Formats: sequence, structure tokens, C-alpha cells
Amino acid sequence: MKLYIKYMVSLRCKLLVKEELKKIGLHYVNVDLGTIEILEKITAEQREQLKSNLLKSGLELLDDKKQILIDEIKTVIINMVHHSEEEPIENYSDYISKQVGKDYNYLSDIFSEVKGVTIQQFIIKHKIERAKELILYDELNITEIAQKLHYSSVAHLSNQFKKVTGLTPSFFKKLKKKRLGNLEDL
Repeated sequence: MKLYIKYMVSLRCKLLVKEELKKIGLHYVNVDLGTIEILEKITAEQREQLKSNLLKSGLELLDDKKQILIDEIKTVIINMVHHSEEEPIENYSDYISKQVGKDYNYLSDIFSEVKGVTIQQFIIKHKIERAKELILYDELNITEIAQKLHYSSVAHLSNQFKKVTGLTPSFFKKLKKKRLGNLEDL
């Protein structure tokens, strides 16, 4: 049986979830990004106790089927953009559909209805956030960042970056350097 939990991906959160499962006598097969797989069927009392204990720690056990689906889509996208070093073989819609196990049009409709943005807009937002992180790390140039984030060109990255932030990646990088320079003057 799978349960879905809303939490940030961290070792601390995983350990906390495992502890709570152990406290109420549930045996898990896997505790992963936002999901718990348990061996036995969970009673209503155990579910409520787990929900309450997790909430005290700032974690949320999800019950709403739409919200569970949205969180699953978001997890796939976040992993794809922030944690994957390789590009999905399929296009994004096929990749997400395959990972979640549902038709992309259905996923897209639910996502837009609940989040108020399209899946594509959500992907772009996360790609730009990742680009900003990479610019701040200052280990890659803009061309390498565009390649890493699977943009067809630097111009494509620059256009999306400017639409989202109002700045070009180059100007963003200069601002960062200027701010660091100002800090050194203090």
C-alpha cells in the first residue's frame, strides 16, 4: 500500500517519517520522495495517528486524490530539473506521463485546475530557478548552463530567463558579482 506525504526531500525528513512509522507499528518497504510504501494495510486509527504525528513535525499526510496526483507530478518535475544529470529520452509530456502512469492530457487538466498554471509553466519556472542557482555557483558559463538544462540554445534559455525574471542571465550574473564586490568593501 502506498501513502503520500508532503515534505521536502532530505535525509532528516526520511528518518523522521521512518521513526513515526515505527512508533505506530507499521513496516515500510520504501520511504522515498513524498511516498511511503508499507507492507500491511493501514487502519483508520493508524492513519490518523500518523497524520497527527507528521503534522507536529511540519509534514503533511495527503488524502485528497487530486493533491496526491499534483504532488506526484511536481516531484517528477523537480527531480527531472534539479536532480537529474541526464535528459529524459522522451519529451517532457511523455516522460511525466510515463513516470506518473497516467495520460498527459488528464494530468495537464488536473494540474492547471488545481495549481492555476500549466505543467509547462511549472517546468519553466523550475528550470529558471535551477539556472539561477547554477549562475550563482559560478562554475558553469551560460552556454554550459543552457546545455545542462537541455535548452536548444543559449538564446532560448535567455528568452525564458528574461520572461521569468525580467533580467538576462548575463545581467543576473553581473548583478551577483557587483553585490559580492559591495560586500567585500564593507
